[in-house]
This record gives sequence, structure tokens and C-alpha cells, in this order.
Amino acid sequence: MCGRYGRRADKQRIAEWFDTHNTDVFDDSYLEPSYNVAPQSLQPVIRLDSETGERELAIMRWGLIPFWAKDAKIAYSTINAKAETVTTSPAYREAVKRRRCLVPADFFLEWQKIDAKTKQPYAIALRDDSLFALGGLWDTWKDKVSGQTIDTYTVITTDPNELMEPLHNRMPVILHRRDYERWLAPAEASNLPVDLLRPFPAEKMKAWKVSPAVGNVRNNSPELIAPAS
Repeated sequence: MCGRYGRRADKQRIAEWFDTHNTDVFDDSYLEPSYNVAPQSLQPVIRLDSETGERELAIMRWGLIPFWAKDAKIAYSTINAKAETVTTSPAYREAVKRRRCLVPADFFLEWQKIDAKTKQPYAIALRDDSLFALGGLWDTWKDKVSGQTIDTYTVITTDPNELMEPLHNRMPVILHRRDYERWLAPAEASNLPVDLLRPFPAEKMKAWKVSPAVGNVRNNSPELIAPAS
């Protein structure tokens, strides 16, 4: 499971890293660094423009609502999609065919179970502290009552690598930068890029203990990810 992540990068850094240049159409508040991104919040996501085929930045809500859903309640159980079942799960099998996306992040958070009452939070990032992309899927849902349409996304998870295994039995899919184009590009159902949904190399990552304050979604500051004693 990946239920929390963070982003130090501002909109200029996101635009440069993901080669998208439409950030100016959004309110800056959506693109400011966030150190405690939680489900149901609005976050920047990279997808392909349906008309031009170029990369565009979109603001979506975390927790995918399939286009066929009767209501939005399903979003509380769809913040993550398992790599092993994205092609067969009713919630994701259409999205993985044509609505794949990149989720900008600088780190993600996980809680290691110490005992029945205690969990230690960890921040996990790349060794070089670079921005990276979590593999994601998105969908558009229309509320039949209000007529409002909502773009939502999910983060795909896979088996843990050697770094993550002591902390949790799952980890988010981190895509290599060289694979961004392939992950986003249209593909036939028989040739979907699901082979990219694998654990990121452990030797290119690092993890450190952080403050339990990250457990409160209202907390959002750089101090949250400072190494804890």
C-alpha cells in the first residue's frame, strides 16, 4: 500500500522534469510543494493530451472513481491498484488500456509495524534525491445528480524490493525516466507496458525514520521528513 507521499518540487521543476509546459493554467496552490499528500486531495498528475498527444499536467483527486461507478464512495478503496491485477480488476482494466499517468513525487511514506500498538514512519526516496514518477492510472467520473465531472487517479503498487521488505509487503511502482514515454503512449491491449510494473532497484533508494507527526494529514511542513533520532 502507498497511502501517503510528498513532493518538494515546485511547478517549474515539474514542468522541466516531465517536459510539460501547461502549468501556468492552474492556480499555484495546486502545484506548491506538499510534504504530506493524502488520499482525496487534489494533486498534479501527468497524462497525454487527448487531442495533441503531448504531455499535459492535470489536477486530479487521489482515489480513482471508475467511469461506471454509481457513486464516489469507491474512491476510499481505490487509492492503490495492484500491479498483478490491473488488467483484470473491473476498477482498473479499462483505465490501464488508455488512461495511464505519471504521479510526481520526491518521496513516499510507509509505517513499519514495531508491535501491536506501535508503528514507526519512514520516508523513502531516491538516493540522489531526484524527483521521480509513481506509475498511475486515471479516470473521469460524472456525478449523475450534480452533473459534475471529476478526474481521479490511483497509484499502482508492486512487490517490495530489498529496502522495502522490512518495512512493508508492498511498495509503489516507481518508473524509470527512460520509460515515461512508453508508459504514457497508446498501446494495443495485447501490448500493454505492464512489464514496467516491477520493484525499483533497492540500491538506488534510501529510507529513514521520520516523526510520527506525519500521521496527521493536517501537518504539512519540511520538518515532517527530517531524520528522526
